[in-house]
Amino acid sequence: MIKPELFDVVELLVNLPSEQQFIGDRGTIVECYNDGKYEVEFSNEQGETLALCSLSNNQFIVVWQAQTKQWLRGYLKSFLMLNFSPLAPQFWGEQESICF
Repeated sequence: MIKPELFDVVELLVNLPSEQQFIGDRGTIVECYNDGKYEVEFSNEQGETLALCSLSNNQFIVVWQAQTKQWLRGYLKSFLMLNFSPLAPQFWGEQESICF
């Protein structure tokens, strides 16, 4: 698993209904705490903050690394296959058809 770092873009793996943020929403790590939690800012297209949440690294995946300035393609697909393989047909049917 990729270690989250400051300014990485992350994608939620859980719903946060109290914050109106849901699986697949993307945010930016704005603080890394010593206890393994990360402060993630979710914003709109105008750059206005929608939510600021303290999350543990099992609640999101890194999809863009600030240090390398690269998108991490296929990471969600690998995560789903490893963790939800019995449910895989529900996500992408019998034929693997997720596009990244």
